[in-house]
Amino acid sequence: MDTPLSTIAVVGLGTMGTGIAEVLALAGREVIGIDVSEAAALGAVASLEASTARAVGRGRITEQDRAAALARFRTGDSLRAAADAELVIEVVPESYEIKQQVFRDLDAVVSPTAILATGTNALSVTRLAAESQHPERVLGLHFFNPAPAMKLVEVVSSVLTAPPAVEAVTKLARELGKEPVAVGDRPGFVADGLLFGYLNQAAAMYEANYASREDIDAAMKLGCGLPMGPLALLDLIGIDTARTVLEAMYSASHDRLHAPAPVLGQLSSAGLTGRKAGRGFYTYDAPGGQAVVPDALTPAAESTAGAGREVASVGVAGSGTMASGIAEVFAKAGYGVVLAARTQEKADVAKGRIAKSLERSVSKGRLTAEARDETLARITAAGSLEAFAEVDLAVEAVAEDLEIKQQLFAALDKVCRPGAVLATTTSSLPVVAIARATGRPEDVIGMHFFNPAPAMKLVEVVRTVLTADDVHATVRAVCAKIRKHPVDCGDRAGFIVNALLFPYLNNAIKMVEEHYASLDDIDAAMKLGGGYPMGPFELLDVVGLDVSLAIEKVLHQEFRDPGLAPAPLLEHLVAAGCLGRKTGRGFREYARR
Repeated sequence: MDTPLSTIAVVGLGTMGTGIAEVLALAGREVIGIDVSEAAALGAVASLEASTARAVGRGRITEQDRAAALARFRTGDSLRAAADAELVIEVVPESYEIKQQVFRDLDAVVSPTAILATGTNALSVTRLAAESQHPERVLGLHFFNPAPAMKLVEVVSSVLTAPPAVEAVTKLARELGKEPVAVGDRPGFVADGLLFGYLNQAAAMYEANYASREDIDAAMKLGCGLPMGPLALLDLIGIDTARTVLEAMYSASHDRLHAPAPVLGQLSSAGLTGRKAGRGFYTYDAPGGQAVVPDALTPAAESTAGAGREVASVGVAGSGTMASGIAEVFAKAGYGVVLAARTQEKADVAKGRIAKSLERSVSKGRLTAEARDETLARITAAGSLEAFAEVDLAVEAVAEDLEIKQQLFAALDKVCRPGAVLATTTSSLPVVAIARATGRPEDVIGMHFFNPAPAMKLVEVVRTVLTADDVHATVRAVCAKIRKHPVDCGDRAGFIVNALLFPYLNNAIKMVEEHYASLDDIDAAMKLGGGYPMGPFELLDVVGLDVSLAIEKVLHQEFRDPGLAPAPLLEHLVAAGCLGRKTGRGFREYARR
């Protein structure tokens, strides 16, 4: 099977097949696009003409390159057109019956040395290969959408696949400018295996009415830096397609986190399959359209005028990075801020940290020297909570320990004036348990800022069953003034972001435990295939493995789902003191500073 793979057939000229054909043609391959639909074939030609014209207009290729690529692409309506192909890539619908028929028919058409690749991301490559007369030449070649732009290609081997076939397509992927990742045969492979579990949890969160679709999507974009929110991404992928992938994953794993959320089946049965249908979780301007249009679920424009309490001054309790960042945010927005620590020395150090942060902003041209001085002048460093006597909003940013926070709120209850709003920045503890440490739990709410607070736009606003309406309205109005994006969520473990993020991280660890893929391959897959700013192991080492383990334990305790139990490898690394970048070793080793 040592072949240059110069002639390649693509079976199925939908969006993905057309994109793959474009990549191959631009890379100098002779490409045969095959589809039983004449309209699909014509559409593929038109798409290739349009996309290459755009590439010329943007200076990415020359007009000569474009003409050559178009000349290398031809179409056919029968698999017989693939007779001379050295590689055939099928991208037909996700159905065993349809794909197996394609492979059986190809056996009678192509040469015995031709490689047959399936583009599936959900079905068993082994089961598909078993239907072929030459299962050793069948493998998976999973491109990501849009194929011309996405760098990742998962090369999937079954137990029957011959190594030379894998080597040939891996070499091809590199020649196409892609990053091939070698994986074994299981539903979802690496990227989708992690991605679809996360998408499923987001759908279940929405179905439970825990948060609105807009807040779930905004939380994951702003809190994790993702290019799309999970529900918008489900609409793009196709809700029916997502359900098919999850069904395949569940049948293999029997993990309840992979069992498709019922809402996916309900939407699919109703024909509300996402963008392609014009409606899914959101409503679009037309079938196949991209523009979201208002519908019955679209929230009304917010008006909090007169609904909340007046906030002119803010107290921030704590002396760490998070407390300093939050104090900086409020001071920049014009609030008078009291930054209180356990000692005056700690408070002064925290204010000094803010001064350095503001100076960096000045040096980068983001802030004027005058604004820096005015911001710093609004901050009073104090060595005692007694300084909070007249603040309108007290924000706690101390250690993530329930007993410590309860003691602090008991002290705030005695110090702060009646009517002051008391907010905790906890990311994982029950807000109501903190609120009950006071005699006024109706005044207590969660304001979960993200690190670094000056840069991150998201604030999760967490109201308990006891939080007063005007307290909630107050915090929403304050978020608007400090130019943060608030998302509403109830008082349960993980809120939105951590409840969706950490099961995904835990599943990545399980992949490594099972020797399915390496740290590097998983990180590459999620950055290149999922658009994540960091791979899961990069992120775990930055967050801290001890912090990650604590959040995993809280999620498992709250929801009692076996799939949320912390991966043993995470527990072992924490027990060994390998906590990530802060200790010089986590999942990877780091140079000590």
